[in-house]
Amino acid sequence: MFRILFRLYLVTIVSFSAATYLMPDLVVMAFRDRFITYNLEFSRGLQSLITKQFRAAPPERWPEVAASMDKDFQPLHIVLARIDDADFTAPERERLLKGENVVRIGDWGWRTLAVTPLNDEMAVRMVVPPDPMDVNLLYWSINVLIGATMLACLLLWLRPHWRDLERLKRTAERFGKGHLSERTQIAQSSNIGSLAHVFDTMASDIESLLNQQRDLLNAVSHELRTPLTRLDFGLALALSDDLPAASRERLQGLVAHIRELDDLVLELLSYSRLQNPAKLPEQVEVSLDEFIDSILGSVDDEQESSEVVIDVLLHGQLERFTLDPRLTARALQNLLRNAMRYCEKRIQVGVQVCPKGCEIWVDDDGIGIPDDERERIFEPFYRLDRSRDRATGGFGLGLAISRRALEAQGGTLTVESSPLGGARFRLCLPTPV
Repeated sequence: MFRILFRLYLVTIVSFSAATYLMPDLVVMAFRDRFITYNLEFSRGLQSLITKQFRAAPPERWPEVAASMDKDFQPLHIVLARIDDADFTAPERERLLKGENVVRIGDWGWRTLAVTPLNDEMAVRMVVPPDPMDVNLLYWSINVLIGATMLACLLLWLRPHWRDLERLKRTAERFGKGHLSERTQIAQSSNIGSLAHVFDTMASDIESLLNQQRDLLNAVSHELRTPLTRLDFGLALALSDDLPAASRERLQGLVAHIRELDDLVLELLSYSRLQNPAKLPEQVEVSLDEFIDSILGSVDDEQESSEVVIDVLLHGQLERFTLDPRLTARALQNLLRNAMRYCEKRIQVGVQVCPKGCEIWVDDDGIGIPDDERERIFEPFYRLDRSRDRATGGFGLGLAISRRALEAQGGTLTVESSPLGGARFRLCLPTPV
C-alpha cells in the first residue's frame, strides 16, 4: 500500500510542479501583448518620474543623476544606455527611436527591464534584479509546505481506501488458503463497497460449488465402498471352492481390480478430507529422526526391489519439531512410494531444521520430471505420459494429497532436479508461531 501512496503522491507532485512551472510560461506566451501593455501601464508613473529627474538636469550631469537615483531606488538599478546598444533588440531600438517605452517580460509575467528614451541617443534603463537567495529559499519553502499539505490531504483521503483494501487483501489470502466462509465485511457505503460486494458474492458461489463437489465426492465414495466390499467378500467365498486353475486366475484378477478400486475410493476420501479447512491440523512435538525412521519402516514392506537403497541424511543436530504427524507422514509416504516407483537403485531422504522451519527432501536417481510438467503433477488425476499404465502410474492422487497435506499446515511442496539425476521433492514446514 505504501507503493500506491508513493506513486499517487509522485504523480500528484510532479503534475503540480509541471503545472506550476510550465503553465505560467504558456499563459505569458499566449497573452504576451496583454502582459506587456499591463506592465507598461504599471511602470509608466515610475518611468515618468525618473525621466523628469534626468530632463531637469543638463545631459553632462546625467551620469551623476543616474548614480544618485541608482542608490535611492535600490534594489532597482538605474543605468544610462545608448539606444544603439547591442543589448537591445531591433524592435526595442525601433520603439525607443519613436520615443516609446520598452518593457521586457520575465517569469510569471513580471517585468525584468523597463527602458525610457531621453533623446535620440540616450535612454535610461530600470533593471529589476533577480530575487536574493533568502527570498528564493522562502519561495522554495512555500513549495515544500504546499507539497507536505498535499501529502497530508492524500493520506487523509487514502486512509479509508487503505483500510478497506487491506481488509479485502486479508480476506482474499484467507479464502485462498481454504477458509471458504471468510468474507470482507465491508460496508456498501465504502468507496470499494461495490468491489467488496462482488468479491463476497463470488466467494459465496465458490464456497457453495466446492461444498457441493466435496459432498458429492464423499457420498459417491462411501456408496462405492459398500458394493465393492460385497464383491470382494463374494469373490473370496468363490475362491474358497475348488475351481479350475483358469477360473481361479480370472477370479484373482477380478479381486485385484476390486481392491484397486477400493484403494482409489480411499484416496478420494483422503483428498476430500484435506479439502475441508474447518478441521485444523494437529500440533504435536516429535523427534524428527524417530519420526523419519517410523515412516521409512511403514513403507519398507512395499519395496518391490531389494536392490533399491534408501539413504537418510540428517543435517546438523535435529531438534524436536512441532507438526501434524498424520498429515506429514501421509505426505512423506506418498513421496517415498513415488520415488520407489521411478528410481533406478537409490533414494535419499534429507532432513534439516533452520530458524524458518523444517525442510525434508526426497531424491531419486530416476529419469526426473520435465520442467513444464513440474506444477501439473500436483493436479489430481494427472499422470505423466510415461506412467499412464496402472503398473507404475497409480491414480494420480498421491502428489496432490501430499501437497494438500503440507498446505493444510501452512507449508509447501515443490519439485526440482535432484543431484542424483532424478527428481527432488522438497517439503517445507514453517516454525509454529
